[in-house]
Amino acid sequence: MPDISKLLEPEIPRLPRYTRALARDPVSADDLVQSCRARAIAKQHLWPEGTDLRAWLLTILHNQHVSEVRRSARAGVAVSVEDLAGAQPVKENATALLQLRDLDRAIGRLCEQQRKVVLLVGLHRLRYEQVALILDIRVGTVRSRLSRKHNKLRALMQTTAALPRRSGTLSTQHAA
Repeated sequence: MPDISKLLEPEIPRLPRYTRALARDPVSADDLVQSCRARAIAKQHLWPEGTDLRAWLLTILHNQHVSEVRRSARAGVAVSVEDLAGAQPVKENATALLQLRDLDRAIGRLCEQQRKVVLLVGLHRLRYEQVALILDIRVGTVRSRLSRKHNKLRALMQTTAALPRRSGTLSTQHAA
């Protein structure tokens, strides 16, 4: 069995985009990536050599995130997404950044299962089969969630564009 540490290195930079969008908190997302890395090394014997390492890592991230959400729910921890959004001054290309902000808000308003499918397909450009494997659902479920949520996301984009804007702030989690 090869040393998985060397195989992980090229994959690690790809993970934060998904975890930041999923966790909706940069600090929690970074912690999630690090714990995924540690878990992958500790459980390397469970990785079927020759299979898609990235999909295996995304599965670990997904399962760890689900566990964290359940743990937080039991503890009664609730934090507003708006409280977690990072502050950043508006740049020259404000229109594009505002559209990204609106997309971020719209994606944030999707339920977690829908958001995961949208992010894995749209952000990571994974095939439906890979998404189904990672989320442990059927390919048909992936297709139906994407189909139904395409119009919902478009409607949410129009709704969130009308929401009051916080001056001088912008969440760029999806721009990274």
